[in-house]
Amino acid sequence: MKIFMFISLLLIALAAAAQDPPAGILNEIGVDQKLDATVPLNLRFRDESGAEVELGSLFRGKPVILSLVYYECPMLCSMTLNGLVKSMRPLTFEPGADFDVVTVSFDPRETPQIAAAKKAAYVKDLDRRGAEKGWHFLTGSQDAIQQLTNSVGYRFKWDDQTEQWAHVSAIMVLTPDGRVSQYLYGIEFSPRDLRLSLVQASGNKIGTVVDQVLLYCYHYKPETGKYGLVIMNTVRLAGIGTVCALAAFIIFSRRREA
Repeated sequence: MKIFMFISLLLIALAAAAQDPPAGILNEIGVDQKLDATVPLNLRFRDESGAEVELGSLFRGKPVILSLVYYECPMLCSMTLNGLVKSMRPLTFEPGADFDVVTVSFDPRETPQIAAAKKAAYVKDLDRRGAEKGWHFLTGSQDAIQQLTNSVGYRFKWDDQTEQWAHVSAIMVLTPDGRVSQYLYGIEFSPRDLRLSLVQASGNKIGTVVDQVLLYCYHYKPETGKYGLVIMNTVRLAGIGTVCALAAFIIFSRRREA
């Protein structure tokens, strides 16, 4: 039994070591934030049906969530897309109506057929009205991919040792005119942060009064890719609420006496 456990642990360790990219490559991948930079909307890709599309045609007056992955990634990309689905489920916003999602493979060897299979799986998993028309899975040439990834500061590299792409996990929220509004990092994204990112990227064209209050109380932190509570704004808002409550109490009391 002990020998079996030892062999199992050894195999796991060897598999993990085989999948880890060399340390040198880790210095060549990452995200260089380019907030407010504009992505080249004239780039041409192929959608999941194989049709050639101009990137700008997918920006339809709504904010866009951009995810950069490769479809045959054995682990991290699927975790990123799973996390994106998980964060979109609680949203009251509808994909295709309030925002769009554009997923682009950074592997120029991947085909629309692979993209179509990936789309079918994730649209089914999301199970939201409009997801079929609002979530686009693209493939493209190396030149188009490089221009797009450069524009948002996304760095990745092929690793000959593992025969995989070395990359990090992040999504970008873009404005309706194609400017980088925010970066969200990790394999799980806070639904609150994603919602506020979409509201902010839309120029407050979507969302509610509550969202405006939350944007006042929470401030986006580029270094973490998350929203943090702004104490002074919260204190001010609480003070205003207290004053309004006292004023309402006084008015109600006087009317009751009268």
